[in-house]
Amino acid sequence: MSQERLDFAETLARKAGELGVEYFRKLDTLTVTQKGHQDLVSEADRNVETLIRGEIAKAYPQDAILGEEHGMEEGTSGFTWVTDPIDGTANFVAGIPQWCVIIACVHQGQVIVGVIHDPVSNETFKAAAGHGAFLNGKPIKASDSKSLSHGSVGVGFNGRTAVTDAVNVVGALVSKGGVFFRNASGGLMLAYAASGRLIGYVESHMNAWDCLAGMLITREAGGEVMEQDINHSLTHGARVVVGAPGVFSDLKEIAESSFSPLEAA
Repeated sequence: MSQERLDFAETLARKAGELGVEYFRKLDTLTVTQKGHQDLVSEADRNVETLIRGEIAKAYPQDAILGEEHGMEEGTSGFTWVTDPIDGTANFVAGIPQWCVIIACVHQGQVIVGVIHDPVSNETFKAAAGHGAFLNGKPIKASDSKSLSHGSVGVGFNGRTAVTDAVNVVGALVSKGGVFFRNASGGLMLAYAASGRLIGYVESHMNAWDCLAGMLITREAGGEVMEQDINHSLTHGARVVVGAPGVFSDLKEIAESSFSPLEAA
């Protein structure tokens, strides 16, 4: 069942990516609006999500769909698709080719399928629970780094939590001999952590559509992932810490000492 849904999600992410690239190639005609501080949305985001929702509704009409731009559409099957049509919109509208399409599927509180597709680089990271992680069909694995001084750590920044969260992480990381990396697409940075390009990724708050796919892919690639209540994250988002097994405890310690306390939901 999960393999069938993974194949569907991969095909759909590629199709959505093609539409996204069409908009990306004609940025001068794109309508862009601001949702909040450093939070942009374009007609490309909305139209790509509309495409994704339409295809899911045709293939799995009983499933729920949660997307960044159009919210939650309830279903009856117990399956929920979670999508960010363009993760990295600020990059997208600035002409920076670091953005991706993210599609995940959740069932009974577990993420069963995750796809992160970078159409500009033609890279598709994917995983189904229990079946390993892949990049363009080839198995991937998390870094074997044993030290923060060997490799770079992705650091996320968002407008929803204390500004000091990311600043504190960077300071703690550098003080321990580490190097930070940021490309303004949390989805891609999670994919890079899963594939060993980064040794980890931390962010004080990510929405479900940004992180669920990447957390599954990382876990399936042998990385460690801070446990989440997935059903809770669908509506409230999540604090995200993932890393190579050899540095995960260090990253978790940095996150715990750097982030402001979680508010009770």
